[in-house]
Amino acid sequence: MAKVQVKMPDEFLEKISKLGKHTDEITGKALRSGAEVVLGNFQANLSGVIGTGTKYESRSTGELERSLGITSVRIDKNGNHDIKVGFAEPRSDGDSNAKIANIIEYGKHNQPARPFLKPTKTSSRKPCKEAMIRTFEEEIKKL
Repeated sequence: MAKVQVKMPDEFLEKISKLGKHTDEITGKALRSGAEVVLGNFQANLSGVIGTGTKYESRSTGELERSLGITSVRIDKNGNHDIKVGFAEPRSDGDSNAKIANIIEYGKHNQPARPFLKPTKTSSRKPCKEAMIRTFEEEIKKL
């Protein structure tokens, strides 16, 4: 049987060992900082497409934009930390924010697509990671 041994860098092992009982707290702060970056891009991209490229005057109530938010950090059954950025449900008119967002993103008959989700994902990836790493390292220094 083949055996493979992978050694982690000493610097990384030092950081991990400092976490101790603060792991959940620090992980939550790091995830929250990344989620805030995504939320900012999400809001900007959504605001940029609402009411644009339509044949008729926009009927936007602003409810979709107001429903954007960040969940609290949760731990799933596998022990993974999770946070979500998205729309709260339901709308006051009984419709679904997810449905409205889908129509804006992909369009429908007589309504062109105005993507905002995919551009948010693309533009947020690197800054989100950087924010989480920066927060993680700042929290480690405090220990």
